[in-house]
Order: sequence, then structure tokens, then C-alpha cells
Amino acid sequence: MRFWIKFSLFNIIIVALYGTLMRYKIGFAFPFFEQKNLLEAHSHFAFTGWISQTLMVLMVMSIQRFLDERAIKIYKAIFIANLVCAYCMLISFTFTGYGVISIAFSSLSILISYYFSWHFIKHLRTTAKSSASKNWYIAALTFNILSSFGTYALVYMMVTKSMPELGYLGSIYFFLHFQYNGWFLFGCFGLLWDKLCELVPEMQSNKSVFWMFFLACLPAYFLSTLWMNFPPWLYWIIVLSAIVQVIAWGKLLLLIRQHIKVIKNSLEVFSKYIFLFVAITCSIKFLLQLFSTIPVISKLAFGFRPIVIAYLHLVLLAVISVFILAWLFSFNFIKTNKLSKTALLIFIGGVFLNEFALMIQGVASFSYFPVPHINEALFIIAVVMLLGAVLLFVSQMKHMPEKSA
Repeated sequence: MRFWIKFSLFNIIIVALYGTLMRYKIGFAFPFFEQKNLLEAHSHFAFTGWISQTLMVLMVMSIQRFLDERAIKIYKAIFIANLVCAYCMLISFTFTGYGVISIAFSSLSILISYYFSWHFIKHLRTTAKSSASKNWYIAALTFNILSSFGTYALVYMMVTKSMPELGYLGSIYFFLHFQYNGWFLFGCFGLLWDKLCELVPEMQSNKSVFWMFFLACLPAYFLSTLWMNFPPWLYWIIVLSAIVQVIAWGKLLLLIRQHIKVIKNSLEVFSKYIFLFVAITCSIKFLLQLFSTIPVISKLAFGFRPIVIAYLHLVLLAVISVFILAWLFSFNFIKTNKLSKTALLIFIGGVFLNEFALMIQGVASFSYFPVPHINEALFIIAVVMLLGAVLLFVSQMKHMPEKSA
């Protein structure tokens, strides 16, 4: 299974490379490739080839002890099929944008995710029913399936050539919400909960954190569409969902704090600080969601593109991606050596600087003040993240002494 982890590390290089190319096109003259096509290739590959691929691999590894050889072969075939779709989307979106080939492989990747979900849930309910994270994983896969309905709505609008602005934006945010806050977040929480219950078995009896997050996730979709005119009763349900998520996150942190000595003993110092970074960024995410329910703040947030981009990168990079990398480091899924640690620090430094620069750009956009050389700065930061990703991959290729995490 470690082969698939190395493949994921290579895939994050491609995600970072495309991010760098897009930043270069914004700041400098670069006539090759359409920016929109690069964006589609970047986002589809980040979702399918990096996050989804890695989460599927780690989830299978978490229940591998319950699986027979035939089941593992099926999952390996799924991993290969998903990667083929990811790379075909990367190439087709880069050169043609939305076309027959890119749409075909996008559709195929959705079918593959359905097939994976069916197999994984079947194993969770039979051979792996004692998995501590069964509920988290089932919810994650359910939300992944649910997110695809946003894609179907977009395809329908394209085919019928009827593209109302509210319907178009609503469909995009539907897909993004149930990917980011459903599939990705619940998948990561599932991995976390599995490890927490392994270290502190009595935590397995606690179901409240899961149910609070699960029930709040559904109405929380409307947090992304607060610019629509909602009736008062629905608005207060949306506010309640944001409050419940903050409380659920607080309860999870308190549970961890209660058993912090046991948890700390399972981690080395380096990993502790990386997970602390993730905890801080995740706290910021939930607080921003809560603050976005204030109408004035909501209009500012959704009215300026840099703010939206900053938030999306906060979740995808600072929360999800850094959590996955920290997970790989902490529990010996990848080699832990001086180069790999340095590479991760460079990558996380780039993530932090990226958020900081986007925050400055977003705040400045409130007064329509152009920040001098901000595009050049964002390009340099993208190069930093790319360098970190490359060095991380190289650290796994070199024959260096491993250090237990």
C-alpha cells in the first residue's frame, strides 16, 4: 500500500505545479494555455488525484486487517482506475477545457467513487463492522455521492443551454460544500477518530460529536448561499448549523484535551506542532463559517473573489492537505528524515504565506485598493509550496535512515 502513498506525494507536486502556472499567468506574460482550462485541470486533479485518492488509500489501510486478499485486489483496481481518470482529466482539461473527453472521464470518476463507496460500506457493515470510524466513513462516502448531484445539475444546465446565475452558483457550491465539508472533512475525522479510539478505547462510546457534525452538515450547505433570499425560519436553521459545528469542534478538542498525555506519547514533537497548526486552521474555518451568518460580513465575503479563494484554500490546503501530510508523517506511512521534515515545513510555510497574502488582498479589495506586487508575491509563494512538495517526494526516493514517528 505504501506505493500508493508515494503516488499521492507525486500527485501533490502536479497540483502545486498547476497552481504555480496559474499564478505565473496572472503576474506575467504567458501565452500558452488558457487560464480557465488550467483552473479546471488544477481543481479536478486536486480533488480526484490528490485528496480523494489519498483518502481512499488511507481509509482502506485503516480497515486492511479485516480484508481478505480478494478485497484488497479490488481496491487496488479502484485506485488504478481513479488515477487513470484523474490524469486523463488533467490532460483533457488542460488542452480542451470542458469537452467530450474531459466530461467523459469526469463522469467515469464519479462512477468509480460510487463503486468504491459500495464496496467500502459493504465491508464496514460486514467484516469491518467493529471499526471505530464506521459512522464517519459511511457519512463521508454518502456526502461524496451527494456532492455529485451538483455536477449533474451543472451538466443539465449545459445540455439545455439554460444557465440561470442562481442555479449555476448554487450547483457549484452544492458540489464544493459536500466535497469539502462532507467527503474530505468526514474522511479526515474518520481517520482521526480511528486513531483516538485505538489510543483511548473508551472514546468509541461517544457518538455525540459525530451526530452533531453530521446533522449540521446538511443545512450548512446554505452557508455558501447566504446571498440568496431565505425566509427567516431557514436563516435561523443555517445559523444554528454553524453554531452546532463550533460546539461539536469544541467538544472534540475537549475530548482530546482530556486524554492529551496518552495522545502526546504517541507523537513526536515535530508531529505535535503540525497537528496543532491543523487544529488552529480548523478552528478558524468553523469560526469564519459562524461569522459569515452575519449579513454584513456575508455580503463582504461573497462579494469579493480573493475572500472566496482564501477560504477555499484555507480548507483544502491548511486543513485537509496539511492534515493528510501530518497523518502520513506521524504514523509511518512515509519515511521520516531530515529532508522530509524540512520539505513539510517549507510546504506549510508556503500555505501560511498564501493565506496571509490572500487575506491582505481580500481586505484591500473592500476599499478597491490594489496591493502593489501582490500577484508576483503570490507566484513566489506558489513556488515555495511547489518546492516543498518536490522535496517531500524526493525525500521518499533517497535511501536515508528512517526515524520512527
